[in-house]
Amino acid sequence: MKTIKGPALFLAQFAGDEAPFNSWDSITKWAADCGYKGVQVPSWDGRLIDLAQAAASKDYCDELAGVARENGVEITELSTHLQGQLVAVHPAYDEGFDGFAAPEVRGNPKARQAWAVDQVKQALTASRNLGINAHATFSGALAWPYLYPWPQRPAGLIETAFDELAARWKPILDHADEMGVDVCYEIHPGEDLHDGVTFEMFLERVNNHPRANMLYDPSHYVLQCLDYIDNLDIYKDRIKMFHVKDAEFNPTGRQGVYSGYQPWVDRAGRFRSLGDGQVDFGAIFSKFAAMDFDGWAVVEWECCLKHPEDGAREGAQFVKDHIIRVTEKAFDDFADGGSDEAANRRMLGIGD
Repeated sequence: MKTIKGPALFLAQFAGDEAPFNSWDSITKWAADCGYKGVQVPSWDGRLIDLAQAAASKDYCDELAGVARENGVEITELSTHLQGQLVAVHPAYDEGFDGFAAPEVRGNPKARQAWAVDQVKQALTASRNLGINAHATFSGALAWPYLYPWPQRPAGLIETAFDELAARWKPILDHADEMGVDVCYEIHPGEDLHDGVTFEMFLERVNNHPRANMLYDPSHYVLQCLDYIDNLDIYKDRIKMFHVKDAEFNPTGRQGVYSGYQPWVDRAGRFRSLGDGQVDFGAIFSKFAAMDFDGWAVVEWECCLKHPEDGAREGAQFVKDHIIRVTEKAFDDFADGGSDEAANRRMLGIGD
């Protein structure tokens, strides 16, 4: 068994234009002051990282990591959630997601997709330069508008969508393999990979690619009414990353999973700060301890009620309190009477 590493913090929700959130030096000092030992870095945020330089220069990566270490944290992973989203975009979402891309490719879906693929590949190369072996991203989505089967879906529609999704990601996964980095898809509504079944559909089409793996975030499963504990047992060999995020689902006579287009604060399913929701983190951390997970517990703050800085500080302590330092011996070793093969055979009555 292995002791999970942490706590770490995903910086995407905290980076901003005001100190201490506006530079790599100051935000890493702040994270360490909150009690974190690691930070997960949004690769699209130029205030924190120059992705092109990170992909091109190991010296730059050494300097970036060195600043973090001097401030008390290490880089746990890079993220391309926004760029990964753009690897596959249904036309219905063209305008909605266009802002994720560089200005020069906006309004041009083909150029935007090529840019997104290059961005993810750069981040994988940068991960290698940083000595990191796992990378966080989204899969993007072509079939999401057809999630609910009304109107009736034409035969082959979903299969064609997943064939295309796999074709777009296969070269990226091959590059990841060359870099020695796992691609960890956050299983998330809005992505074609939004539950276990869809992940398996994708995995089959990329020939069970060894670099196609999962980012486990139980909050998204609570909001789907999916068994997030059983999910760990099913996919433990593919789960390579962990977002520690809480959520609650409180259906009423007026709304359920779909929540009637309401804003986050009024939805039946809401993200909450750690400890304020319904996720059984005691069970989750026990599962991770037993499954030899060799990664980080990364807090992702997305509460619709609590101030982010309070959520961050409380989250660091919450994770510390839940990390299980695994044992190196059995609790009943004191009663070990010793044995050998001959004794075992005698105890079973099978003699010599």
